[in-house]
Amino acid sequence: MNPTVKSILETGFNLEAKYISDYKELRRLVKLLRESGYTIVLTQGVYDMYHVGHSRYLIKARSFGDVLIVGVDSDELTRKMKGTDRPFDNFEDRTELLAGFSFINILTRRDVGEHKYRLIKLVRPDVLVMSKTTKSFTERDKTALEGCCGRIEYLEAQAPPSSVSTTAKIRRLRLGGAQELGDKISKSVQGAIADYLEGKNDTRS
Repeated sequence: MNPTVKSILETGFNLEAKYISDYKELRRLVKLLRESGYTIVLTQGVYDMYHVGHSRYLIKARSFGDVLIVGVDSDELTRKMKGTDRPFDNFEDRTELLAGFSFINILTRRDVGEHKYRLIKLVRPDVLVMSKTTKSFTERDKTALEGCCGRIEYLEAQAPPSSVSTTAKIRRLRLGGAQELGDKISKSVQGAIADYLEGKNDTRS
């Protein structure tokens, strides 16, 4: 299927139309959209263990223009940035989930071996949306990209109390696993002590 401006702007789930893996095709579509007068917004991220904070962030990003393009980090790029235990959800699952949201118009892939500005320089968005929690994006980066974007918008983390953030979810899962292990060890130790005392009592009798 060859995506058109019409198919991109339609709401609803359409993974085949929304996901553009070929950067040449992405460049063509961006050109068509811009010539049609649409304001283009770009943001990038992992979107692992999707939660309400992700939705709030993306909806806010979409509010800055007419078309929202989301660069999704590949599994390998995610591991490089966040550690070998990430992502929990693979790229295909994360992309398919995002394709179901009407506020996202185009999805594409960011991968290792690419310069971190590559997608930004290709799209040259009217608005680049960045999270203030992105530590890898510095003032030097901002200066380097001023000529590639109409403007840069920085958003605070959109997750309500940290109980729903991806990091908090991971922490709770790990704590839960540690608690379960602790309970098992405690029961095992208690059982061993009970067996030992029972054995001593049998000897005395």
